[in-house]
Amino acid sequence: MRLETPTLLERFLRYVRIDTKADEKSASYPSSPGQLVLGKMLRDELLALGLTDAVQNEYGLVFATVPGNVAGAPTIAFNAHVDTNPENSGKDVNPQVIRDYQGGDITLPKDPSKVIRVAQNPELDALRGKTVITTDGTTLLGADDKAGLAVIMEAARILTENPAIPHGPVRIVFTCDEEIGYGVKHLEPAQIGAVVAYTLDGAGSGEIEDETFSADAATVTVTGVNIHPSIGKGRMVNAVRLSAMFLDRLPKRRMSPETTDGRDGFLHPLTIEGGTGEVKIGFLLRSFDTAELAAQADLLREIARQVERDFPEARVRVDVRKQYRNMKDGIAKLPQAVTFAAKATRRAGMEPKHKIIRGGTDGSQLTEKGLPTPNLSTGEHNPHSPLEWTCLEEMEAAVRVVVELCQVWAGK
Repeated sequence: MRLETPTLLERFLRYVRIDTKADEKSASYPSSPGQLVLGKMLRDELLALGLTDAVQNEYGLVFATVPGNVAGAPTIAFNAHVDTNPENSGKDVNPQVIRDYQGGDITLPKDPSKVIRVAQNPELDALRGKTVITTDGTTLLGADDKAGLAVIMEAARILTENPAIPHGPVRIVFTCDEEIGYGVKHLEPAQIGAVVAYTLDGAGSGEIEDETFSADAATVTVTGVNIHPSIGKGRMVNAVRLSAMFLDRLPKRRMSPETTDGRDGFLHPLTIEGGTGEVKIGFLLRSFDTAELAAQADLLREIARQVERDFPEARVRVDVRKQYRNMKDGIAKLPQAVTFAAKATRRAGMEPKHKIIRGGTDGSQLTEKGLPTPNLSTGEHNPHSPLEWTCLEEMEAAVRVVVELCQVWAGK
């Protein structure tokens, strides 16, 4: 049957207008109130579809079940996250819908200095005649991961309105604070009750990802000696200057996002704050080889010792926090997680593209907890940026994959 997705675009535009930017400094969960607002909206829409068990729990997580209609078919799950990245504003998102895109660079209307260039986005060439969605240039779009939300919601609508489509029970799970590493902090596989899950949080169309970075976060705290600068000679130890020295001693031609791709890991200084007395530098540690994270942390500690040797009055502390781990080994325990996704992608009219993720998803931690969770395409491009964009037809393709995947797992 041909799948119609008349409410997909309207859903997506509605979701991105809600500010759900995660807040790394917040002590609450979820970290921002807009996540609860969007989660409540999603719960109410699921209830309106007839999914009577739809609920938003005390942590803002949303659960629902599309009842199965094939006896004995296993329960599978689909997940997306409601929050957006904290590095760019998600407030007052003003999406621009470009119908029948004719090719060429796209200048964003509220900030003409921001241009989505074909040279940096060659995939645009294949989307002539399609519907492309951008922002006005002042915010990110939030397709990461509100495209995933819209895809799952549209698939749920199709399954509930078309009982002739065979499928087992389908669990829907929407999480919070994925962008700051806490997407499954309050979520266990038993709450989902599925044999496999799929995150809808990927680029383009037809992509299947079963391997991610392993990830840690590090905070380097540089403590100096603060005193009035008028009497600072021989007494002041400026933590700002020492932090600059620390950063200057990092590798310059390797181990950074600017100099790596493919399977290369990196050590990324992400944030810096403080003053003369104390500075904190936030780092991301990333590698496909989990053991390499320890080597990256050791490098930070060695640089810290170097600075302390040069400036004995200073103290440099390195604190490392585990984030997520490469999901490859966990997914390998259930090969059907990937082979069935490839079969569904072909049935949806695309040749599957097997990719790795230079990042992570909720699926990284769910897989580590015992629930194999590959990632699937939803049409995300340039995430975390005002240059972010998506394509309606790529989201429609993702809906087809989800519906086909439900049937494949049901043996139909």
